[in-house]
Amino acid sequence: MRINRKEFIEELVLREHISRAIRVVQAKRRKKNRLSLSEERKLRALVRELLIEVDADKAPHKSTGINVLEDLLKKIVPVIEQDYKQLTTDPNQRESFRAHIVNAVQNTIAPVAASDDSGTEEEEEAEPGDDYEVMGLDEIEVVTGDDAEDMEADELGDDPEGGSDDEAFIDIDAGGGEEGDTFGLTGEDQTGRNFAQATFDKIEKQVTDAYSLLAADEDKELFYDYLITNLKLYFDKFEDELSSILPEPTTPEYEDEKDSQEDNAEGGDDDLGGDELDLGGEEEGGEELEL
Repeated sequence: MRINRKEFIEELVLREHISRAIRVVQAKRRKKNRLSLSEERKLRALVRELLIEVDADKAPHKSTGINVLEDLLKKIVPVIEQDYKQLTTDPNQRESFRAHIVNAVQNTIAPVAASDDSGTEEEEEAEPGDDYEVMGLDEIEVVTGDDAEDMEADELGDDPEGGSDDEAFIDIDAGGGEEGDTFGLTGEDQTGRNFAQATFDKIEKQVTDAYSLLAADEDKELFYDYLITNLKLYFDKFEDELSSILPEPTTPEYEDEKDSQEDNAEGGDDDLGGDELDLGGEEEGGEELEL
């Protein structure tokens, strides 16, 4: 078969263009692969850095008190958050809940701290042998018989049946025998107070147990200070989250005024829809506008 010279040249040119196009596509693919490989390496490096930072964050704090507090917050904050976010009727309920929880935590830790302090003072003041130094052997008098009965009567007081006088009696029911409400705060919302009472019953033991682990004064102070601070900060966080979910409070007066303004705006739009703008057509003898 005889091939035309012109067709042969055109065939060669076409093949050359095809080869060139293939080389361009291959070059783009190689470049894309190199870029993808480079991006993958950068991503891997970034992930490694993030993992290193996470490991660093997991390192314990230099203060034992803070480490104990961190473990405690992980246990009690979810409980507090769940109950706090159920109070959606009135912000005063949440304010009351917050005030009662913070106050209850303070009142719970304070007796434990006072007990620890008093125990330390007694250990410092009392030393072995003190009782023997104060009361020497010469002062010990052995009494028997009738003298012993007379002395016992004198020590017990005038009551022959062994009663005690008013000064010696310690009345533990001085409040009248009825247990008062030690949890409530004056002037606070009762619903928030009730929720706070139920919530604190769940976390009280965890708080006291965590604080009781600490013996060093520095750890105790850090634990207490940062516990109260973190509770308040978490309450702020919970309130911000609720603010973005709960609808904005309104009043009937506001809704009436809003409806009135919308009606006026709609009436104004109707007034604008009067005579149409006549650009002039063939019937009016005007000229058509050619675009």
